[in-house]
Amino acid sequence: MPTVVNVLVRRAVEDDLDGILSVGHRTWPPTYEPIAGADYVAMGLAKWWSAESTLPAIRAGRMTVAELDGDVVGVASAGPHEGHLVLWKLYVVPEHQRGGIGARLLEAVVEGARGIHPEIRLAYIEGNVAARDFYARKGFVEVDREPGSGGLPDTIWMARPVAAG
Repeated sequence: MPTVVNVLVRRAVEDDLDGILSVGHRTWPPTYEPIAGADYVAMGLAKWWSAESTLPAIRAGRMTVAELDGDVVGVASAGPHEGHLVLWKLYVVPEHQRGGIGARLLEAVVEGARGIHPEIRLAYIEGNVAARDFYARKGFVEVDREPGSGGLPDTIWMARPVAAG
């Protein structure tokens, strides 16, 4: 897909809630059903893509959106956790993936971290090869692995210095 040039990357506001939730509901099934199953997708959508879990992150200024022609097509969420800045979410709707939107969202998170956090961490589940490859291209390296439970894949943690390209 060619690079999408007319995308607006900006801090999320409460009016973006429906668009943000739509990104989750459009990305999670094709991303995670093949890896972890429908129950995992249903649990994740209920837990992490609800108004109750999303509004506090928006209000805290921890969510960034990518807007294209007035529609939210990508989301990033980051916040401090255990002494690190953690990238909790970075999702782009399937029809706009591989067009540079994810990279633009990541760049916005990195810029926001400069001078505040020396490192960014993130986690993905084993089997999500697209995420692993994307983050590796952006300078992230594996730093830890948590064994999956209940038949779920391992969680792989990656990190990268904020100053890295």
